[in-house]
Amino acid sequence: MALVAGLRAFGAKWPSWLRRSPWAPLSAGFCSPGSARPAGPESEPRLTSTRQQDGIRSASVFRHTRRGHRIPLQMVVSHHVVGPVFSSGHDLKELTGAQGRDYHTEVFQTCSEVMMLIQNHPVPIIAMVNGLATAAGCQLVASCDIAVASDKSSFATPGVNVGLFCSTPAVALGRAVPRKVALEMLFTGEPISAQEALRHGLISKVVPEEQLEEEATRIAKKIASLSRSVVALGKATFYKQLPQDLSTAYFLASQAMVDNLTLKDGQEGIEAFIQKRRPVWSH
Repeated sequence: MALVAGLRAFGAKWPSWLRRSPWAPLSAGFCSPGSARPAGPESEPRLTSTRQQDGIRSASVFRHTRRGHRIPLQMVVSHHVVGPVFSSGHDLKELTGAQGRDYHTEVFQTCSEVMMLIQNHPVPIIAMVNGLATAAGCQLVASCDIAVASDKSSFATPGVNVGLFCSTPAVALGRAVPRKVALEMLFTGEPISAQEALRHGLISKVVPEEQLEEEATRIAKKIASLSRSVVALGKATFYKQLPQDLSTAYFLASQAMVDNLTLKDGQEGIEAFIQKRRPVWSH
């Protein structure tokens, strides 16, 4: 399994490295942007490193815009951060008036695209957080399907303190936590602890720091052991029905259940249950 990033949903070209193996649950960490490199002819994500073990691919991807803005997206099973900050979001030095409106538009459009690719990716994306996740870093955590954090982690949208309201992080944050919790974070810029984030639904689980990698890997391995096609259908249906009214949501989900039964793995799972044996998935 590998990151596919859901580019088909936008009618975009699949990056070549994604076409190799379009399946893998990933633990994702999002670091603050590094310095921009000179713009090159290639505008699609550039794979900088990759490894795969037990059906889980670990990769570091840097997406460059035409103007040279660099957004690193690390999908890693083992992600260690030196220092107390997991992700500080955008580099404010790239957001001064000197760059101009067009450049700023490209920066935020690119970041928004990365966040949407996570939801449209057919495989669960797991955020493994160890430290302070602020602004776009908090946005990434809120955008991931599952988020496991250490007890030393904290989360904030502090843009208001520097005169730049976290409007794009608010999109993901407001869909992950109750409205009043999101607004307090956005209006004050004050951080919340890992336990508070868990209570409000921003993250899935809090574990001691020394158990973080083990727990994130355990979840990823469990997902990797299941049917690729069934998981992909389930994730797509979950997000598709969420914004619908109750009647429409049940209609879409019912159709998905019927479609699930037409899948080879759908029938294999039922037959294995009846025959009291382990299912043999098609991947």
